[in-house]
Amino acid sequence: MAKLLLVEDQEALLQSIRRGLESEGHEVATATTGKEALAIATNEPVDMMILDLLLPDGTGLQTLAHLRRQGFHHPILIVTALDSVEDRIIGLDAGADDYLIKPFAFGELLARIRALLRRESVKPDTTLQFADLKVELLSRRVLYNDREIQLTRRQFELLEYLVRHQEEIVTREMLSQDVWKSTTATWTNVIEVQINQLRKRLRDIGAPSILHTVRGEGYVLRNDP
Repeated sequence: MAKLLLVEDQEALLQSIRRGLESEGHEVATATTGKEALAIATNEPVDMMILDLLLPDGTGLQTLAHLRRQGFHHPILIVTALDSVEDRIIGLDAGADDYLIKPFAFGELLARIRALLRRESVKPDTTLQFADLKVELLSRRVLYNDREIQLTRRQFELLEYLVRHQEEIVTREMLSQDVWKSTTATWTNVIEVQINQLRKRLRDIGAPSILHTVRGEGYVLRNDP
C-alpha cells in the first residue's frame, strides 16, 4: 500500500482519518501545520498528500504552491470545508489533483485516494537516479546529495542517457545516434569534450569518480573504477 501524508489541524478528525487509512493498509504520516507538512514531504518518501486548506500557520494553498515549486509531483487531494465553486477552481488551478468537501463519507475518500494512486502508478518516471545522483526530467535539474549541478542542455541530455544506461557500456556510436542525432559526432572529438566537461561538473560538486572511459569501447556510469 501507499505512504500517505495527512495534513489536518483538527486532532480528532486527524486521528479518525489516520486510523481508517491504516486499517486499509496504508502507512500514514501526519502533520497539523503547513510547516510540518513541508518538512515531511521534503525529507520522507510520500506517495500522496491529503491536505486541509485551513491551517494554523497559513493556508493549505501556500503549502501546495510551495511543494509544486519544489518539484513535488505526487497527487495532492484537498479536503476542506471551503465548498464554493470558486474555492474549488482556485485549489485545482493551484496544483491540486482533486478536491473533496467536508463533511464527506469515508468510503468516498478511499475511492478518491485509489483513483489518484492508480493515475500516479501509470505516470512515466519523472526522476532518474544513480546512487546519490538525481536527474529530474520535468524541471531539467540535476542534484547530487541535494546540491544542484549546473549543466548545459547537451550535458543534461548526455547525463540523462548515461543514467538510463547505468552500469552498461555506452559506445560513441550510441551517443552520436541517440543524443546528438548525428553520425558526425563519432569521428570528431565533440563527444569526448562533453564527457570531460561533464566529469568536471560532477567532480566540482563533490561527486566521486563515476563516469569511466572503457578503452576501445566507450563510456560507463558506475561506482567502481
